[in-house]
Amino acid sequence: MIINPLKIGGVTVKNNVFFAPLAGFSDASMRKICLKAGAGLAFTEMVSGKGLKYTPSASSELLFSYDDETVKAVQIFGSDVSVMKWVASSEHLKNFDIIDINMGCPVPKIYNNGEGSALLNDLDLASKIIKAVKSSGKAVTVKFRTGVTENKLVTRDFAVMCEQSGADLITVHGRTRNAYYQGEVNYTEIESAKNAVSIPVIANGGIFSKRDADVLMDRTGADGVMVARGALENPMIFSDILGIKPNFTIVDLIKEQTSLIKERYGNSRGAVIFRKQASYYLKGVKGSKRLKELIFASTSIDEVCSILTSALSKSSF
Repeated sequence: MIINPLKIGGVTVKNNVFFAPLAGFSDASMRKICLKAGAGLAFTEMVSGKGLKYTPSASSELLFSYDDETVKAVQIFGSDVSVMKWVASSEHLKNFDIIDINMGCPVPKIYNNGEGSALLNDLDLASKIIKAVKSSGKAVTVKFRTGVTENKLVTRDFAVMCEQSGADLITVHGRTRNAYYQGEVNYTEIESAKNAVSIPVIANGGIFSKRDADVLMDRTGADGVMVARGALENPMIFSDILGIKPNFTIVDLIKEQTSLIKERYGNSRGAVIFRKQASYYLKGVKGSKRLKELIFASTSIDEVCSILTSALSKSSF
């Protein structure tokens, strides 16, 4: 794929390979190492608009970022126009340059509350939300899916609505809500969005290697790609896609990540927070079942780091 800087509203990011907002994973430490590995932009995990307004102490922790995260992007979700408008202009998001609106989350709890991918059923409400968030004066992006079901694809119309409502960039996950994260990515639908709008279109779905990114770009004509689960398994994927050879390894990144988590949460809580991420790093590693058992039994992030880095150092990862 062609690597370029990308302009999002009044913000320019260093390249067009992004790290996705992933609930439970896209914390500050993970974003930091993905950016170090080459990602052009990294989003926070999705944050509830209502949560920030009514129970900020429970939600604000998700907004933590490091000073060297030079372009800061937050993802929020919600279906209440007035709440989303308030949040976008609130002190909670004052340090963020870009606000992404989640209109693709397939999780039943979110969908059944009229949020996330449920907004694919209501373009009028989705438009009002985008306009409300855009009134903050910040760059606004929207992440959405191709539709709720295969027999009701809305990609093109939704993309046009986003642009007309003031979005500066859209990210299209090439699957329907019902497909969750399984099955083939619908290249044709992403291409239809690209051909319908003049704002940048980022293609998302099924990227686990440089070849996957190249194919997705070639098949859709998109302006960039967003990597999700592929980065959880190996954040060095950004270096691979960009065609750069860094002077560090995945083991170095994991040591940095666990150090950051320990510094912020302590050794014990840090272990609990990191376990789920650690299991992704072990995918494809010999003896991973036993290693995962050891990790989930550990009460120390230092021990988790030791188990993990030792296993990866010995593998052909």
